[in-house]
Amino acid sequence: MNPSTIRIASYNLQKCVGLDLRRRPERSLTVIGQLGAQVVALQEADRRLAPRRAALPHEMAEAEGWQVVEFGQPGGSLGWHGNAMLLRNGPQVIETQHIELPGLEPRGAVRADLATDIGRLRVVGLHLGLVRRYRLLQVAAIIRALRRLDPCPTVLAGDFNDWGSGAALDATAQGVEFIATRPSFPTFRPVARLDRLAISPDLVALDAGVHLQRPARVASDHLPVWADLGTRRE
Repeated sequence: MNPSTIRIASYNLQKCVGLDLRRRPERSLTVIGQLGAQVVALQEADRRLAPRRAALPHEMAEAEGWQVVEFGQPGGSLGWHGNAMLLRNGPQVIETQHIELPGLEPRGAVRADLATDIGRLRVVGLHLGLVRRYRLLQVAAIIRALRRLDPCPTVLAGDFNDWGSGAALDATAQGVEFIATRPSFPTFRPVARLDRLAISPDLVALDAGVHLQRPARVASDHLPVWADLGTRRE
């Protein structure tokens, strides 16, 4: 196993509105900084109504040393369809992509291929729909989009919105395996594994967890999840 590792995290910001109903992006950034991650996939990073400006302002994230991955969304969005990605301490962007997703609700995913300490790494940030049928169609659309690309160690990171065992997701997400993490939703009494990370077979999860440190239990209705990843040797 390669001794180099990288920490990937996923966090649904809930538009930076906490359980106290206060929009405090600086509090959200505190939680993000506590994760110790080099790559953070964010969901609900923009405000709900048009023009859907960033709930977490670019300049605030950059002032904390984060690089905001540009996905070409106009109008002040932090990412695309509310999905955003932050980098710190090493990873460099090689290329990015939007992935259109089917469904009644407006949904999309973002892909960034990164140069990292463990080599080239493909990270897909996503936020799936509330309806099970469309969630599975959306996962299938992501897998099809990835199969059109050259092979690369891959991570899916996001809010999968699945309250069940995840068996249907496992069956649909061909080519990746979900990392076992504890429930992350809702923050005051986590019972559901809505927030998940899945990895391709050429990666290994050395450690993983759900972030419980204050103010995470107040900053959003989701807790962040994270994993330390390395590469497998043949």
